[in-house]
Amino acid sequence: MIPFSILDLSPIAEGSNASVSFRNTLDLAQHGERWGYQRYWLAEHHGMPGIASAATAVVMAHVAGGTRSIRVGAGGIMLPNHAPLVIAEQFGTLEALFPGRIDLGLGRAPGSDQTTARALRRNLDSNADAFPQDVLELQDYLSDSPRQRVLAVPGKGAKVPLWILGSSTFGAQLAAHLGLPFAFASHFAPQMMQQALSLYRANFQPSAQLAQPYVMLGFNVFAADTDAEAHFRATSMQQAFVNLRSGRPGQLPPPKAGYLDTLGLSERAMLDSVLSCSAIGAPATVSRQLQEFIARTGADELMITSQIYEHTQRLRSYEITAEVRQSLKRAQAGL
Repeated sequence: MIPFSILDLSPIAEGSNASVSFRNTLDLAQHGERWGYQRYWLAEHHGMPGIASAATAVVMAHVAGGTRSIRVGAGGIMLPNHAPLVIAEQFGTLEALFPGRIDLGLGRAPGSDQTTARALRRNLDSNADAFPQDVLELQDYLSDSPRQRVLAVPGKGAKVPLWILGSSTFGAQLAAHLGLPFAFASHFAPQMMQQALSLYRANFQPSAQLAQPYVMLGFNVFAADTDAEAHFRATSMQQAFVNLRSGRPGQLPPPKAGYLDTLGLSERAMLDSVLSCSAIGAPATVSRQLQEFIARTGADELMITSQIYEHTQRLRSYEITAEVRQSLKRAQAGL
């Protein structure tokens, strides 16, 4: 059975704050470690009232310091926002503090709107088209024998695995060309998933880091003890997406009974599209939907995200998902 991992945006729920979000993040990571999840990734977003993980490397240190074995990573660092040297130093530091446990996923989107991207002030000419060159520069800083005169300290010689993130064919082609693992954002942008996977697998060139293609796919899970409860819990994420696409980003709202019935046809169609890579239901339902997705995509790993309002219910969703995976693993082994 393929590994399952956790993607966490450190959601800020309505009526809560970032301090609570970070306590919940560490609690989820500690539970996830016990439940057998492979990685715990945090994502860089800026100017989002409902997401607390803007200082991604700092939150990673919080998680890695409170866990013992689970890999901790960025899913991802939006490289156009940063000088590659700074990221090399940050992740070289993390690797020195937590050897063999750090992952670095790299994306080319700003993780914000253009006004916020300018406020980050890497430089006013920064642009996503420079992303491939930035990746190569970062790789060099982390190598055993950098070609550049400036050294990343810590960073030089750090064995931090790099991943390319994407929601289109661009990232797939770059990951294939560089021989890096590829993580696709199918949990919110699934439209080009199959095309990107085909391109990545067909064009992959082995590298020192990776001998053969490796694909991790984002997947939403809203699991509960009954199908009805799971669909109710999923309405928090559905509301958040509608609010975001309507230009009204906010904190993660509480679930709302009958929410889908209040939406127009265009909003329903949007949700059906962006959340098409999801499992919503009781354990048996989630098991079936997970198996169908894995069989359809041939994923090597799933990155599970569960944007659920109540922390205890979010924990329960991840616990059910881990139990489902163990059940499928036993079934595959004939036990």
